[in-house]
Amino acid sequence: MTAPPAALLLRRHLRGRGPALRRLALWSAVESLPSFASGLLLARAVDDGFLARRPLAGLGWLAALAALQALGALGTRRIYPSLAATVEPLRDSLVAAVVGGALRRTIDRAAGPASGGAGAGISQVTEQAEAVRALLGTALRNVRQLLAAGIAALLGLTLLAPLPALAAALSVALALALFGALLGVQVRRYRAVVRYGERIGETATEIVQGVRDVVACAAEPRAARTAGEAIDAQAGALRSFARSRLVRLPVLALGVHLPLLALLALSPRLVEQHRLTTGQVAGGVSYLVTGLQPAMVLLVDAGGTLLLSLAVVLGRLAEVCAEPARAPRLAAPATATSYDLEAEHVTFAYSAEAAPVLDDLSLHIPEGTHLAVVGPSGTGKSTLADVLSGLVRPRRGRVTLGKVPLPDLDGARLRRAVALVPQESYVFAGTLRENLAYLRPDATTADLDKAVDAIGLAGTVDRLGGYDAAVPPGGGTLSQGERQLVTLVRAYLAAAPVTILDEATCHLHPAAEARAERALAARGGTLIVIAHRISSAQRAQRVLLLDGASPQLGTHGTLLAASPLYAELVGHWQT
Repeated sequence: MTAPPAALLLRRHLRGRGPALRRLALWSAVESLPSFASGLLLARAVDDGFLARRPLAGLGWLAALAALQALGALGTRRIYPSLAATVEPLRDSLVAAVVGGALRRTIDRAAGPASGGAGAGISQVTEQAEAVRALLGTALRNVRQLLAAGIAALLGLTLLAPLPALAAALSVALALALFGALLGVQVRRYRAVVRYGERIGETATEIVQGVRDVVACAAEPRAARTAGEAIDAQAGALRSFARSRLVRLPVLALGVHLPLLALLALSPRLVEQHRLTTGQVAGGVSYLVTGLQPAMVLLVDAGGTLLLSLAVVLGRLAEVCAEPARAPRLAAPATATSYDLEAEHVTFAYSAEAAPVLDDLSLHIPEGTHLAVVGPSGTGKSTLADVLSGLVRPRRGRVTLGKVPLPDLDGARLRRAVALVPQESYVFAGTLRENLAYLRPDATTADLDKAVDAIGLAGTVDRLGGYDAAVPPGGGTLSQGERQLVTLVRAYLAAAPVTILDEATCHLHPAAEARAERALAARGGTLIVIAHRISSAQRAQRVLLLDGASPQLGTHGTLLAASPLYAELVGHWQT
């Protein structure tokens, strides 16, 4: 029988945690010793000690119980390092898997029908992966307590008084059957809660990303209504799930209260008939009150909330992280002479209903070409950068690198061959050296010096105090221009055969932009610049003018003479 996807996902991401899990089980057994022995020792203290008029013996049995409590406390203390070693790495592993799945879905959405918004991926990374870590940690703690308190109590009760133990076991079995029968309803209702939570993330992301259009169109009430509908839907799902939690009342009554009431009601007759001693009754009550009752409460609460939530969230993440079936990939181009980039009759639109952003575009970019892409806003310049880098797939036509279609190339080799530097400059928490060498971890200090001098970041390095200076989350004191220089140094060091700058110098002043572009062009390979200023086009060997229906390729001079639109753009930029 095949395991559920959630179980397979959890097993995969817990792989290698065997030693920590074994230590966790060992110390959990030590922790359970007081629960197992409490009733037995209490019965001996009552029957052989206090009722036998031997108080010192009774105190001795209680002292033994206290010693076991101390040993159990030691077990509890030693459990948490093993618990942390089991659970804490899970979040990083899941986040990596979810981000990979989100990137795959982004590419697939570009090639076909939409399969979910970016907000769902945000919810999965920021909420669901963290929820799995927290839920698994809490569940493991509760499962240990369930095993320690419940199973140990039933075993101890069986040794102490078999008849009450049999009655309690039957009652617990009925309670578990009732709980299991109604668990499917809770799973379905909680899954709806998770789905509506993702919908809130998708809706909020769309509204925030388009907030300028919302305001410009006076659509604030409609946006608020759309967000409110998503929130109300999740609130309704939460209320429905909360109602399903009422099952805990009959389960607790059947599994805990009924055996306890039966023992208390029948104990006088059982003692009179010498079937139980007073100490056995006291020990049995102790097992039911301090062992079985907390175990059943934990089962209902952990099983009905924690384990249920964990199963649903893991099931959702298993869907996200699933690897789609892909055709076998060909090998990447074998030599540096095969990095010609070519678009053949490429058409791209962001949805099946939308007008194409790129329509039947053919473009040949030989290796070593310095190309600038210009055009009015909205003509598809950034879209072309995404298509040429393989981040999105055209709906028709194809893009090849060295005559090999991009989807057929190994993903890792494609990313090493084609580097896209976006307008958003991503700077990470760590040292400056780690940020600069992110795409080339083996870069030496001499390599860094060469790249920094070429791009023009030396002043920033000196200001921060060298390559080992700490960069806080968000970049700290780095200006937007300095952050772009960091990403440009990163691209220089990566030395990809094809580098695409998607307005990656927009925060630099013209002289700094010129220095960076010349350095990347002089380094060798193909350089494609989505131009932010006309000076980028003037420096390029070739210029591609995107103007919707009829893109034009030429030099700065030929386009200036032949294209009124290009001349108009040049005049606008110069002004």
